[in-house]
Amino acid sequence: MKKTNAIRILDTNNIKYDLIEYSTEGGIGGKDVAQKTGEDVSRVFKTLVTYSKDKEYFVFVLPSDHELDLKKAAKATHTKKIEMLPQKELFSLTGYVHGGCSPVGMKKEFPTVIHKSAEDYDYFFVSAGKVGMQMKVKPKDLVNLIGGKFENICKE
Repeated sequence: MKKTNAIRILDTNNIKYDLIEYSTEGGIGGKDVAQKTGEDVSRVFKTLVTYSKDKEYFVFVLPSDHELDLKKAAKATHTKKIEMLPQKELFSLTGYVHGGCSPVGMKKEFPTVIHKSAEDYDYFFVSAGKVGMQMKVKPKDLVNLIGGKFENICKE
């Protein structure tokens, strides 16, 4: 198996993880991943990238069955207003494609916020940097590695 940037960074920092590969046939959304991996959808998180009018970029990691609340996200990053990054700009900014965007190993480090529901989990799943590949990792290990924080960033 070819290692992604995210996996190499976890290895370098001695972060324990399990790698889970799944078929991309039939869909790659969070519910699809949960079903294919036999995990609860609340533990399968997605990575979203946003930007401000000043071209500051922010990363948000949230349960795949929830929506990002842009107002809460802006507040969490002390920004007036943020918008979703257009999908066509994702690869050039992060080095990752839609459906395979990991909060670890982007071309540059961006301020990252993980939804507070992950804080008490012993593990959760995030993309390992490739479509069809997830990494099972402790949220606190991940937030410490990327210098992130836990906040309520989801729509109620």
